[in-house]
Amino acid sequence: MTTMDIARNYVELCKTHQNEHIVRTLFSPDIVSLEAAPPPGMAAESRGSKAILEKGKRWAENHEVHSMKVEGPWPNGDRFIVRFVIDVTNKPSGRRFTVDETALFTVQGDRIVREEFFYGT
Repeated sequence: MTTMDIARNYVELCKTHQNEHIVRTLFSPDIVSLEAAPPPGMAAESRGSKAILEKGKRWAENHEVHSMKVEGPWPNGDRFIVRFVIDVTNKPSGRRFTVDETALFTVQGDRIVREEFFYGT
């Protein structure tokens, strides 16, 4: 698959909320994920698909997603960008807010090896 094939597949799977499938089929087992700021009680950097799945599980347990808009992908060589706009409520606090973030993905071979998230901190 080309970087654009992977990028399009990623976006379509995001739109149907298939996050675990993304990790298992598109991500390298050694993927590196970097947040703009560390989530509460976690490090900004996660390594490996198991850590990514755990991070996603923890996020889902603590947030109720009301809607999500996924835009892109926008490619550049072996990388691509996707924008996410998510209307979400933090379950512990009850606070509802909008997440507006952009992610940069790096592809090697036929797998995503790095994801970096950019958002206001």
